Amino acid sequence: MGESFGGNLTELAYFSIRKRILNGDLPFGASLSRRALAEQLEISIVPVGDALQRLETEGLVESRPRVGTRVRIPTSMAVRGHYIVREALESQAARIFADKASPMEKEEVKRLAGQLDVLYSLVAPETASRERLFEIHEFHMRFHMRVAQCTGCLELCQAVEKNQILVFNWLYDTSLKDQQPPPNWHSELAAALVAGDPEKADMAMRRHTRYRMDEVMRRLDSVVSSHESQPEVFIRQRRKKKAETEATAKA
Repeated sequence: MGESFGGNLTELAYFSIRKRILNGDLPFGASLSRRALAEQLEISIVPVGDALQRLETEGLVESRPRVGTRVRIPTSMAVRGHYIVREALESQAARIFADKASPMEKEEVKRLAGQLDVLYSLVAPETASRERLFEIHEFHMRFHMRVAQCTGCLELCQAVEKNQILVFNWLYDTSLKDQQPPPNWHSELAAALVAGDPEKADMAMRRHTRYRMDEVMRRLDSVVSSHESQPEVFIRQRRKKKAETEATAKA
Protein backbone atom coordinates (compact mmCIF):
# COMPACT_ATOMS: atom_id res chain seq x y z
CA MET A 1 0.00 0.00 0.00
CA GLY A 2 2.71 2.48 1.01
CA GLU A 3 4.84 1.52 -2.01
CA SER A 4 2.00 2.24 -4.41
CA PHE A 5 1.32 5.56 -2.69
CA GLY A 6 4.97 6.57 -3.02
CA GLY A 7 4.88 5.69 -6.69
CA ASN A 8 1.86 7.93 -7.16
CA LEU A 9 3.69 10.81 -5.51
CA THR A 10 6.63 10.35 -7.86
CA GLU A 11 4.25 10.47 -10.83
CA LEU A 12 2.64 13.58 -9.40
CA ALA A 13 6.01 15.29 -9.02
CA TYR A 14 7.19 14.16 -12.45
CA PHE A 15 4.17 15.44 -14.37
CA SER A 16 3.93 18.66 -12.36
CA ILE A 17 7.58 19.61 -12.90
CA ARG A 18 7.51 18.45 -16.52
CA LYS A 19 4.48 20.60 -17.25
CA ARG A 20 6.12 23.67 -15.72
CA ILE A 21 9.18 23.11 -17.92
CA LEU A 22 7.20 22.51 -21.09
CA ASN A 23 4.90 25.50 -20.70
CA GLY A 24 7.80 27.84 -19.96
CA ASP A 25 7.21 28.49 -16.26
CA LEU A 26 10.66 26.99 -15.68
CA PRO A 27 12.84 28.35 -18.53
CA PHE A 28 16.28 27.21 -19.71
CA GLY A 29 18.76 27.30 -16.85
CA ALA A 30 16.15 27.67 -14.11
CA SER A 31 17.39 26.26 -10.80
CA LEU A 32 15.47 23.28 -9.45
CA SER A 33 15.55 23.00 -5.69
CA ARG A 34 14.26 19.67 -4.41
CA ARG A 35 13.22 21.25 -1.14
CA ALA A 36 11.39 24.17 -2.79
CA LEU A 37 9.61 21.89 -5.25
CA ALA A 38 8.61 19.52 -2.44
CA GLU A 39 7.13 22.41 -0.48
CA GLN A 40 5.23 23.70 -3.51
CA LEU A 41 3.80 20.25 -4.22
CA GLU A 42 3.28 19.54 -0.51
CA ILE A 43 5.12 16.22 -0.65
CA SER A 44 8.45 14.90 0.62
CA ILE A 45 11.81 15.42 -1.07
CA VAL A 46 12.21 11.73 -2.02
CA PRO A 47 9.57 11.55 -4.81
CA VAL A 48 10.75 14.94 -6.10
CA GLY A 49 14.29 13.58 -6.35
CA ASP A 50 13.04 10.48 -8.19
CA ALA A 51 11.05 12.69 -10.59
CA LEU A 52 14.08 14.88 -11.32
CA GLN A 53 16.19 11.81 -12.06
CA ARG A 54 13.58 10.67 -14.58
CA LEU A 55 13.50 14.14 -16.17
CA GLU A 56 17.29 14.10 -16.37
CA THR A 57 17.17 10.76 -18.18
CA GLU A 58 14.72 12.29 -20.66
CA GLY A 59 17.00 15.26 -21.22
CA LEU A 60 14.82 18.00 -19.76
CA VAL A 61 16.92 18.46 -16.62
CA GLU A 62 20.66 18.44 -15.97
CA SER A 63 22.90 18.33 -12.90
CA ARG A 64 26.17 20.23 -13.02
CA PRO A 65 28.98 20.61 -10.46
CA ARG A 66 28.77 23.87 -8.48
CA VAL A 67 25.50 24.73 -10.20
CA GLY A 68 23.20 21.95 -9.05
CA THR A 69 20.08 20.73 -10.81
CA ARG A 70 18.49 23.00 -13.39
CA VAL A 71 16.38 22.96 -16.52
CA ARG A 72 18.68 21.77 -19.26
CA ILE A 73 20.17 24.37 -21.59
CA PRO A 74 20.29 22.57 -24.97
CA THR A 75 23.28 22.88 -27.25
CA SER A 76 22.83 23.52 -30.94
CA MET A 77 24.43 20.16 -31.69
CA ALA A 78 21.97 18.37 -29.39
CA VAL A 79 18.95 20.04 -30.95
CA ARG A 80 20.13 19.30 -34.49
CA GLY A 81 20.71 15.72 -33.39
CA HIS A 82 17.13 15.46 -32.14
CA TYR A 83 15.89 16.80 -35.47
CA ILE A 84 17.80 14.03 -37.21
CA VAL A 85 16.52 11.36 -34.82
CA ARG A 86 12.95 12.65 -35.05
CA GLU A 87 13.03 12.52 -38.85
CA ALA A 88 14.37 8.96 -38.82
CA LEU A 89 11.83 7.73 -36.27
CA GLU A 90 8.75 9.44 -37.62
CA SER A 91 9.45 8.74 -41.28
CA GLN A 92 9.70 5.05 -40.36
CA ALA A 93 6.43 5.33 -38.42
CA ALA A 94 4.86 6.97 -41.48
CA ARG A 95 5.96 4.11 -43.75
CA ILE A 96 4.57 1.44 -41.44
CA PHE A 97 1.37 3.40 -40.86
CA ALA A 98 0.78 3.75 -44.61
CA ASP A 99 1.25 0.02 -45.04
CA LYS A 100 -0.58 -1.38 -42.01
CA ALA A 101 -3.05 1.14 -40.56
CA SER A 102 -6.67 0.03 -40.52
CA PRO A 103 -9.43 2.14 -42.11
CA MET A 104 -10.57 3.16 -38.63
CA GLU A 105 -7.05 4.24 -37.63
CA LYS A 106 -6.68 6.23 -40.85
CA GLU A 107 -9.93 8.06 -40.18
CA GLU A 108 -8.81 8.80 -36.63
CA VAL A 109 -5.51 10.30 -37.80
CA LYS A 110 -7.31 12.43 -40.41
CA ARG A 111 -9.71 13.66 -37.74
CA LEU A 112 -6.92 14.51 -35.30
CA ALA A 113 -5.04 16.37 -38.04
CA GLY A 114 -8.10 18.43 -38.91
CA GLN A 115 -8.74 19.29 -35.26
CA LEU A 116 -5.12 20.30 -34.81
CA ASP A 117 -5.22 22.62 -37.83
CA VAL A 118 -8.38 24.25 -36.47
CA LEU A 119 -6.76 24.77 -33.06
CA TYR A 120 -3.78 26.50 -34.64
CA SER A 121 -6.01 28.67 -36.85
CA LEU A 122 -8.04 29.93 -33.88
CA VAL A 123 -5.10 31.00 -31.74
CA ALA A 124 -2.79 33.97 -32.22
CA PRO A 125 0.48 32.79 -30.60
CA GLU A 126 1.60 36.32 -29.74
CA THR A 127 -1.52 36.92 -27.60
CA ALA A 128 -2.42 33.42 -26.42
CA SER A 129 -1.66 32.40 -22.85
CA ARG A 130 1.14 29.94 -22.21
CA GLU A 131 -1.43 27.53 -20.82
CA ARG A 132 -3.39 27.65 -24.08
CA LEU A 133 -0.28 27.18 -26.20
CA PHE A 134 0.72 24.27 -23.99
CA GLU A 135 -2.65 22.59 -24.60
CA ILE A 136 -2.28 22.97 -28.37
CA HIS A 137 1.25 21.60 -28.37
CA GLU A 138 0.15 18.66 -26.24
CA PHE A 139 -2.48 17.92 -28.87
CA HIS A 140 0.24 18.19 -31.51
CA MET A 141 2.27 15.60 -29.64
CA ARG A 142 -0.82 13.40 -29.34
CA PHE A 143 -1.28 13.48 -33.13
CA HIS A 144 2.28 12.37 -33.86
CA MET A 145 2.17 9.76 -31.12
CA ARG A 146 -1.03 8.29 -32.55
CA VAL A 147 0.67 7.74 -35.91
CA ALA A 148 3.45 5.86 -34.11
CA GLN A 149 1.01 3.87 -31.99
CA CYS A 150 -0.81 2.65 -35.08
CA THR A 151 2.37 0.90 -36.23
CA GLY A 152 1.96 -1.60 -33.38
CA CYS A 153 5.67 -1.31 -32.50
CA LEU A 154 6.09 -0.51 -28.81
CA GLU A 155 9.80 0.25 -29.08
CA LEU A 156 9.20 2.74 -31.90
CA CYS A 157 6.43 4.41 -29.88
CA GLN A 158 8.69 4.80 -26.86
CA ALA A 159 11.49 6.30 -28.95
CA VAL A 160 9.14 8.74 -30.69
CA GLU A 161 7.61 9.77 -27.37
CA LYS A 162 10.99 10.52 -25.80
CA ASN A 163 12.11 12.55 -28.78
CA GLN A 164 8.78 14.38 -29.00
CA ILE A 165 9.15 15.57 -25.41
CA LEU A 166 12.47 17.20 -26.21
CA VAL A 167 11.36 18.70 -29.52
CA PHE A 168 8.12 19.83 -27.90
CA ASN A 169 10.01 21.80 -25.24
CA TRP A 170 12.93 23.20 -27.19
CA LEU A 171 11.26 24.06 -30.47
CA TYR A 172 7.59 24.84 -29.97
CA ASP A 173 7.55 26.48 -26.53
CA THR A 174 10.85 28.30 -26.93
CA SER A 175 11.48 29.10 -30.58
CA LEU A 176 8.21 28.89 -32.51
CA LYS A 177 5.70 30.18 -29.99
CA ASP A 178 5.13 33.33 -32.05
CA GLN A 179 4.46 31.55 -35.34
CA GLN A 180 1.77 29.35 -36.81
CA PRO A 181 2.24 26.52 -39.29
CA PRO A 182 0.75 26.93 -42.81
CA PRO A 183 -3.02 26.34 -43.21
CA ASN A 184 -3.98 22.64 -43.35
CA TRP A 185 -0.38 21.72 -42.51
CA HIS A 186 -1.33 18.56 -40.60
CA SER A 187 -4.29 17.66 -42.79
CA GLU A 188 -1.98 17.55 -45.81
CA LEU A 189 0.37 15.26 -43.91
CA ALA A 190 -2.52 13.02 -42.88
CA ALA A 191 -3.71 12.80 -46.48
CA ALA A 192 -0.31 11.45 -47.50
CA LEU A 193 -0.24 9.02 -44.58
CA VAL A 194 -3.63 7.46 -45.33
CA ALA A 195 -3.04 7.15 -49.09
CA GLY A 196 -1.49 3.71 -48.61
CA ASP A 197 1.83 4.56 -50.30
CA PRO A 198 4.81 4.11 -47.91
CA GLU A 199 7.14 6.15 -50.12
CA LYS A 200 4.70 9.06 -50.32
CA ALA A 201 4.11 8.90 -46.57
CA ASP A 202 7.84 8.84 -45.90
CA MET A 203 8.50 11.91 -48.05
CA ALA A 204 5.60 13.84 -46.51
CA MET A 205 6.78 13.13 -42.98
CA ARG A 206 10.37 14.12 -43.78
CA ARG A 207 9.15 17.42 -45.20
CA HIS A 208 7.02 17.90 -42.10
CA THR A 209 9.79 17.23 -39.58
CA ARG A 210 12.31 19.44 -41.42
CA TYR A 211 9.96 22.42 -41.41
CA ARG A 212 11.71 25.62 -40.25
CA MET A 213 14.67 23.67 -38.92
CA ASP A 214 17.27 26.23 -40.03
CA GLU A 215 15.25 29.10 -38.60
CA VAL A 216 14.81 27.30 -35.31
CA MET A 217 18.52 26.56 -35.13
CA ARG A 218 19.34 30.26 -35.60
CA ARG A 219 16.95 31.24 -32.83
CA LEU A 220 18.23 28.61 -30.46
CA ASP A 221 21.83 29.60 -31.16
CA SER A 222 21.13 33.04 -29.73
CA VAL A 223 19.32 31.62 -26.70
CA VAL A 224 22.04 29.07 -25.94
CA SER A 225 24.85 31.55 -26.52
CA SER A 226 23.38 33.99 -24.03
CA HIS A 227 23.46 31.27 -21.36
CA GLU A 228 26.83 29.79 -22.28
CA SER A 229 28.49 33.22 -22.22
CA GLN A 230 27.56 33.67 -18.55
CA PRO A 231 28.31 30.37 -16.77
CA GLU A 232 29.51 32.13 -13.64
CA VAL A 233 26.16 33.88 -13.28
CA PHE A 234 24.50 30.55 -12.50
CA ILE A 235 27.21 29.68 -9.99
CA ARG A 236 26.87 33.02 -8.20
CA GLN A 237 23.08 32.72 -8.14
CA ARG A 238 23.34 29.22 -6.68
CA ARG A 239 25.80 30.32 -4.00
CA LYS A 240 23.68 33.34 -3.11
CA LYS A 241 20.55 31.23 -2.75
CA LYS A 242 22.42 28.69 -0.61
CA ALA A 243 23.75 31.44 1.65
CA GLU A 244 20.30 32.95 2.07
CA THR A 245 18.83 29.55 2.94
CA GLU A 246 21.54 28.90 5.55
CA ALA A 247 21.09 32.37 7.05
CA THR A 248 17.33 31.82 7.32
CA ALA A 249 17.87 28.45 8.98
CA LYS A 250 20.24 29.91 11.58
CA ALA A 251 17.83 32.73 12.34
